Amino acid sequence: MFFPDSGRLEIGDTLYPSARALNGHGDSVAAQVFWTSLDTGIVAVDDSATGLTISKAVGTGRLQARFGGLRSNPENVFVFVRLDSASVLTGVDLRDTVTVSAPDSLSDSLSVKAWAGTSGAPGRPVVYTAAIYPAGATAFTFVPKATVQTDANGIAVARFKFKAAPVPDSVVVSAAVKRPNGSDVPGSPVRFVVEFRP
Repeated sequence: MFFPDSGRLEIGDTLYPSARALNGHGDSVAAQVFWTSLDTGIVAVDDSATGLTISKAVGTGRLQARFGGLRSNPENVFVFVRLDSASVLTGVDLRDTVTVSAPDSLSDSLSVKAWAGTSGAPGRPVVYTAAIYPAGATAFTFVPKATVQTDANGIAVARFKFKAAPVPDSVVVSAAVKRPNGSDVPGSPVRFVVEFRP
């Protein structure tokens, strides 16, 4: 069985799973596969022949494929709350200055919040990328890493670390909050500017 986007959905999204029927030798056979939801309160199969599935509530739902009297093992579909937007935290400065001659060349915290209504959405990936000006072979990293999961309050935090010359004038850091299907939520990406001093 195969689920697009690793079986990750937001409430209201649809999913078309796929599966192959195999014979006793493990070869594919032409067959009509039908689909069933084992957790209809979370995911509902709207069309058993195509597998069209609609996500209804936050949680883990299970789908099962069948061919004749054979049934697959149930596979999980993960449904998350629908994100409304992404933003910088109140009071967080979008600009920071890093002194590269200091022992600690880390930027301030680059904090982003993923919103679902008036609450933060936990467990959502925020991807940090950097554009260096002027372009060059500057070595850098993100701390703790470039992709950070939002915490229980929907907040993701990373810091930009300069590692080696040449020293750039500035770096524009983009923090992207995406839906499971890869599309940006409104307000994403959030952009920060990090400037450097010798």
